[in-house]
Amino acid sequence: MIELRTPAEIDAMRPAGAFVASALVALREASVVGVDLLKLDSLAAGMIKKAKATSCYVDYHPSFGAMPFGKVLCTSVNDAALHGLPHSYRLKDGDLLSLDFAVSIDGWVADSAISFIVGESETSAADQKLIDTTEAALAAAIVAAQPGGRMGDVSAAIGAVCHAAGFGINTDFGGHGVGRTMHGDPHVPNDGRPGRGVPLRPGLVFAIEPWLMQTTDRIFTDPDGWTLRSLDGSRAAHSEHTIAITEDGPLVLTAR
Repeated sequence: MIELRTPAEIDAMRPAGAFVASALVALREASVVGVDLLKLDSLAAGMIKKAKATSCYVDYHPSFGAMPFGKVLCTSVNDAALHGLPHSYRLKDGDLLSLDFAVSIDGWVADSAISFIVGESETSAADQKLIDTTEAALAAAIVAAQPGGRMGDVSAAIGAVCHAAGFGINTDFGGHGVGRTMHGDPHVPNDGRPGRGVPLRPGLVFAIEPWLMQTTDRIFTDPDGWTLRSLDGSRAAHSEHTIAITEDGPLVLTAR
């Protein structure tokens, strides 16, 4: 069921969005060569505790997960595209790392993700193009998320940017409604046709999350039961913001 939020409820979602944004900035700064993914998860857990927030991940157990996630941060490295389950792995110079983070504060959820290269080595053109395309697709989708439009406008904006850059798009996973829970209606596909789908009414709150893999659009599930990897081993990137549709246009709740 799609729920529309009042302006007061959208204001009540701002603290969660601001916290998720600031936490991702801090976690990116902490993602240096040699740091363990489990250390990043521990840092995120400490931030959650200090903010008196609640993790949306630790007890999360959807049908596609082998068991409850058990961690508070998704850490997807190199060919891991989504849902990277933190494990004992020390980051290396040149790793492509995606961090996905969602919490609830006072009963309201925010969800966001970033991708970047670890270390100080020169970023390859292919990696930079991949990251830049997910970010450009996210920006285009936000611009397209105007009151009076349709969700297909958002999806088509993502697809146009990604296809123009030469990437295939996997539509098995995409954006989603956000509110009292992390995942709700409506679904936000990463490709589509303008003028179709759910009306974009003021009060609609959802996450937009374009993600891409360099040379495939197919994935498989890692033996850990959670991490989704590119079928051909090519690298992946992921960008995400939680936004609200308002009378004045899209409001990015997780702006960094």
